[in-house]
Formats: sequence, C-alpha cells, structure tokens
Amino acid sequence: MTESSNEDVLEWVERIAKYCADQDGVPLIAGRVLGWLMICDPPEQSTEEIAAAIGASRASLSTNLRLLSSVGFLHQLTKPGSRTVYYRVDDDAWEKVVQRQIASLASLGQIMRDGMTLAGPSATRGARIGAAHEVFLWMEQVFADAPPPPSAARSTKERRL
Repeated sequence: MTESSNEDVLEWVERIAKYCADQDGVPLIAGRVLGWLMICDPPEQSTEEIAAAIGASRASLSTNLRLLSSVGFLHQLTKPGSRTVYYRVDDDAWEKVVQRQIASLASLGQIMRDGMTLAGPSATRGARIGAAHEVFLWMEQVFADAPPPPSAARSTKERRL
C-alpha cells in the first residue's frame, strides 16, 4: 500500500465532514476534527496539531472537541510530564453511534405499533402506518439475527490471548 498524499488525506477528511454535516447536522469543523483524528498518525493529537492539520481556529476547535467528546466519539489523554491534552477517537465510537441509531429506530418502531392500535381496523387509516410498521418489524428481525458487534468479537479475542 502506498502512502497517501496530504492532499488526498485532507480530501478524505472533508468527505467525512460533509457526510457528518449532511446526515447528522453537525458543524463541518466537527466532522473535520473527527475525520482527521480517524486517519492521523500518531492517533493522539493536541489542539495545536489538529488546528494546523485542518486549518481551524483554537476557539472553534474547543467547541467542537467538546461536542465530539460529549457524544462519545473522542476521549482525552495526557502524557507524563506534559500539560498538553491530546484527543483520540474512541475505538468503539462508531459502534456506539450505530447502536444509538438502531435504538432510535426501535423507538420509532414502537411509535408505529402504537399507531396501529390507534388506527384500529380501518384500512384507510391503518394502511400507511401498517406499511411503516412492516418495515420496522423487518428491521427488528434483521437486528435480532445479527451477529454480535465488533467490540464483542475483539473482547473475546483479547481474553484468549
């Protein structure tokens, strides 16, 4: 595998930022921070290093680092003898995000079940809710049959070593 150019890396970071902004409504700068911390080397970066890499001000970084930390994407660490705080993407961050989205969809599925009860036997009222309800029943089955998440597999592997 060849080493990517810095321009290619920053283009990829921007793609992550745009995705996060479009799909989740987060500020572009938060997406850039996330993208950078996913691909940078070393994986721990100080505010100064992040700012230099993505061209952001320290003030905007502070707000967005707090945002990303509060939703479980990042954690902070320090190094012995240094007062500098470093940020790193949590290894299970994406799994947590996906699990939150699944839980959110399951909650919407429950609302659809409640709607089926409210609509009663009326074909007119119940058809639209019923179609949505079928999708959520399907989704529940898919996730019920899904293998365990990656963190469970990693955990099992680590216990064997």
